[in-house]
Amino acid sequence: MAETRLIQGRYRLHEVIGRGGMGEVWRATDEALGRRVAVKCLRPLGPQRDPAALTVLRERFRREARVAAALQHRGITVVHDFGESDGVLFLVMELLDGRNLSQLLGDNGKDPLPVDEVVEIAGQVADALAYTHRQGVVHRDLKPANIVRLGDGAVKICDFGIARFAAETGITSRLTGTGIAMGTPHYMSPEQIGGGGEIDHRSDLYSLGCVLYEIATGVPPFDLEDTWAVLVGHRDTTPAPLRSHRPELPAALDLLVLDLLAKAPEARPSDATEIRARLAPGRTAPPPPRALPGWAGGITTGRRATTTFVAAPTAAYDPASALTGEWTRATTAMPGPLGSPATGTVVPPRPHLPGAVSASASVESPPPASAQTSAPGHDHSTLPGTGPLPFPLPASAPAPVPASELLAVLAGRHRAGLGLGRLGRWDEAAEVHRTVVRDRGRVLGADHPDTLASRYELAFALARSARHADALREFGGVSEGRARTLGTDHADTLAARQETAYVLGGLGRHAEAHSVYAAVLDARERTMGQEHPDTLRCRHNLAFTLGRLGRLPEAYATAREVADARARLLGAAHPDTLATRHEVAHLLGRLGRWADALTQYREVADARAAALGADHADTLAARYEAGICLGRLGRAEEAAGLYRELAGARARAVGPEHPETLRARHGLGVSLGRLGRWEEALAEARAVCGLRAQVLGPDHPDTLVSRREIAIGLGWLGRHDEALDEYRHVAETRTRTLGAAHPDTLAARADEAHCRERGDRRGRGDHR
Repeated sequence: MAETRLIQGRYRLHEVIGRGGMGEVWRATDEALGRRVAVKCLRPLGPQRDPAALTVLRERFRREARVAAALQHRGITVVHDFGESDGVLFLVMELLDGRNLSQLLGDNGKDPLPVDEVVEIAGQVADALAYTHRQGVVHRDLKPANIVRLGDGAVKICDFGIARFAAETGITSRLTGTGIAMGTPHYMSPEQIGGGGEIDHRSDLYSLGCVLYEIATGVPPFDLEDTWAVLVGHRDTTPAPLRSHRPELPAALDLLVLDLLAKAPEARPSDATEIRARLAPGRTAPPPPRALPGWAGGITTGRRATTTFVAAPTAAYDPASALTGEWTRATTAMPGPLGSPATGTVVPPRPHLPGAVSASASVESPPPASAQTSAPGHDHSTLPGTGPLPFPLPASAPAPVPASELLAVLAGRHRAGLGLGRLGRWDEAAEVHRTVVRDRGRVLGADHPDTLASRYELAFALARSARHADALREFGGVSEGRARTLGTDHADTLAARQETAYVLGGLGRHAEAHSVYAAVLDARERTMGQEHPDTLRCRHNLAFTLGRLGRLPEAYATAREVADARARLLGAAHPDTLATRHEVAHLLGRLGRWADALTQYREVADARAAALGADHADTLAARYEAGICLGRLGRAEEAAGLYRELAGARARAVGPEHPETLRARHGLGVSLGRLGRWEEALAEARAVCGLRAQVLGPDHPDTLVSRREIAIGLGWLGRHDEALDEYRHVAETRTRTLGAAHPDTLAARADEAHCRERGDRRGRGDHR
């Protein structure tokens, strides 16, 4: 038998099935979930790299892997997991049973594919690109080797996010040195070759044109041996029509491909959805029938049960019986922050999120950067069973299995739950951890460290799913269990207690959270020292909570001390240091020191851009706060420009309808109003309000803030009756949802009364 290799205690690598400039692809088995997968191992990071550069590289890999995992479409390869093993970054993907287009051309003796196959492939790839481009994701390296046709005729695109990551971090070398962007010469767009222009979805359309040209004619549009000649051809030369190579091709297909290959991005089709409509005349016969829909090709059902199992309520629990059975399917995925370590270990307490509510905002406050999520998607893969471990029928029970083997199964399921958390799929992670807690409790006992480790992860997943009351109950149980078995001052006990405080804050119980943080901080300082990273994390959280309690001078002093200590201990550019500096800036704003706050936010944004990238969520969060400071300082013109840039960056990163994109557009509208450009401000407020009503709901607080902004614009334009209707709607909705005595309701009633008074004065001819 060929030698195999196990990575992360979960993925068994069997054989290399592909190699390229970025690394190798292995056929593998996910031993935790019992399914076949493909594992793409990138080139080793290398010991020669600077540690700070390695940190940046790993973060960018995580960012791009999350983007890839968020893409859920039948025409895109599913990404299950990602990680690092012995200095090698890897992605775990569905294993495709098919041939890529380069292989299909090779199988065909380099002859072109039949016309109907070309049209069908083009349509499916266009559908997948239309979806990804709506998510703000550009492939950047579309080529025949990255497009796979399965046995049932379905077509899938591979390697989303990998090309961008490789280009940014040097995993693969650039083709022509400085100034030439990452790509494969025969399929690169002119703007990639130039290196100076923005790369957007139209670059993918150009690459698709190159792919279609090749599979339709048997040769790429610029079939030259010299790399520079190919690049110059893309940049300067009009390709020969397809029908000069193959006269029987439909004229509509010929024209479409040439339009895709236009040198100027604006001369190409506006988006991938246009391609499908233009392909219809190119079809000469219906596509081959399919026994299954394309997306079904990647679905597996897990290991086949070796015996029949039923849940027998009266049977005694036998841990040896829980080793076979089918996994159940997943439903919805929500990408987000990373999860936590493997079984038997405890993650350090997560800090309160920097600037979770920014009272410095003039009109509304952004959520914490690390709480932001991408758009939801769907996973058609298999997951660990979420029901009880099965009980065997007495007549057909298998031979007893050693308890150590059962514990290995449970450890694998624990790691599977961690993997779901790393992808931000917190609801699914919680259900997996819940079953492991139950089954480890039956086998090991409720207070065993591994049982409590799984219960900790269950609580953490519940908290990240905003199920704070459930999380509070679970963290409380973990704290009590660890106190009994490990002691009240043990690091793991303190970790659970600190998370309890975090959840109390999420429930708005800040006084209780402060009490718990203070007690945990006292224990950490006694047992670990004042500048231990865990102690500083607790002090950071305490500073945040002091701010929420209105004790601003204490909060600022504490945050300032933590920022200085973290800079000494971890470095000025470390993410934890920057998180605390973000909190310092937030508190400066609340203290009315807007110029100082602006300086802090800009420095944090610059440092995050250097480490994480200009479009990273944390970078954009700091820039948003800088915009609030500019508004408070009366620099509305600068604020408007900043918000406009932010709206574009957010739209690229998370989509035009994402709440964070709409938040930036809201800030733009407010700034336009401050500049007296009320018609533009009103139009922006109406657009944002309409989208927020669709995405968040008509009664959501952010939607109501936008309605108030509409009323303000109408009032400044002298349309007081319309403004009064908007103010009244906001007041009535807040009364219904928040109660008559809530501060926001009272503010809305005051707005309504003020508008009515202005309207009455105007009716009397009093224009004061």
